[in-house]
Amino acid sequence: MIYQPENVKGFTDYLPPESQKRAAVKAVIEKTFQEYGFIPIETPTIEYEELMKSNPMEEEDSTVSERFRLKDRGGRNLGLRYEFTFQLARIFKQNPNIKLPFRRYQIGSVFRDEPAGPNRFREFTQCDADIIGDSSIQADAEGLAIFADVFNKLKIKYEIIINNRKLLNSILDSVQIENKNQVIREIDKLDKLGEDEIKTNLRKYANTNQILSLFKLLEKDINFFKENMFDGAEEIVQLKEITTFYGFSVKFNPSLVRGFSYYTGNVWEVKAEGMKETIAAGGRYDKSVGRFINKEIPVVGISFGLDRIAKKADIAIPLTKAIVISIEKEKESIKLSQNLRKNNISCIVNSGGVGKALEYANSYNIQYAIFVGKDEVKQKKFKLKNLKSGEESLLNEKSVIARLKD
Repeated sequence: MIYQPENVKGFTDYLPPESQKRAAVKAVIEKTFQEYGFIPIETPTIEYEELMKSNPMEEEDSTVSERFRLKDRGGRNLGLRYEFTFQLARIFKQNPNIKLPFRRYQIGSVFRDEPAGPNRFREFTQCDADIIGDSSIQADAEGLAIFADVFNKLKIKYEIIINNRKLLNSILDSVQIENKNQVIREIDKLDKLGEDEIKTNLRKYANTNQILSLFKLLEKDINFFKENMFDGAEEIVQLKEITTFYGFSVKFNPSLVRGFSYYTGNVWEVKAEGMKETIAAGGRYDKSVGRFINKEIPVVGISFGLDRIAKKADIAIPLTKAIVISIEKEKESIKLSQNLRKNNISCIVNSGGVGKALEYANSYNIQYAIFVGKDEVKQKKFKLKNLKSGEESLLNEKSVIARLKD
């Protein structure tokens, strides 16, 4: 049988114009990170298996258990990174003199060996930013402000939902639930399975009165929890207040979990209008980064899922501005194209004939054609044609540049 090439399930190619849109969205996110003073870092795609495991004293999170496992020729146990945050623990062990707070961002592929489906891939692009070494609620609020800025720039209608893991634990303590980890795992499935099914599942860990009391508490607003001095409630109140200084609001939901077991304080998810899946998320995790140096280092992080965001974004796709059509005048065409590029005007040179050049320009949505032939060179002017409107002009090089910069 002859092999027929195909993509591995859960892995995909991105071709124009989708690839161009993704690049434009990524540029908006990266620029916003930089506007907030974050510095880029890069980390390996492959790490040792031991680094990728959860704390041996804790039950392994599903995200960790779904990692890709590998072996190299030396028989070493390795894996593909499933996120970026676990790598920070290694970085701070190896680089103890990093000045805090350290504001880093990273954009790249991560991998999960999990079932693939619509809007769920086994390789996807994460855009993360973390503030390491700042325990203030202001750091939490700044992460949410980045969400608001990015989604406003991309014209995505969004809702930021927040909770606090200390508050959730405090709620479970108040109804005397002992098996908190298992109960939290069930609560995390509320938006997928519904309340009735979750209540049924919870009977394995709690009695009927405990379950009813729990769900009554999960209907309360943040003022109730603050007035009754639930742990973590004051942090949410502060976070809600600071976000108003940035000009946006957040929604409190006491049943929001965020599946990662390492979260220790405020957590959040972002939902986009018309999309069930989360498009961005994060929270505070103060007990992970310093685990190899026996030190608690406060960290707050945010993460954008590029693949889902690109589907919702309303953004202009950057296109090649002009095609320089050489009519047996290669030297002059190249010189013109280089001057255009020096003026930040994207262009390509084509010497394969006028008809084919125009057909090519049309297929890639290039708006302008510049003709460089014997007559143009003699007059020191070029024919500039708007391929959308059909308008033609005979202009010198300076005027061509000015027109294309508009």
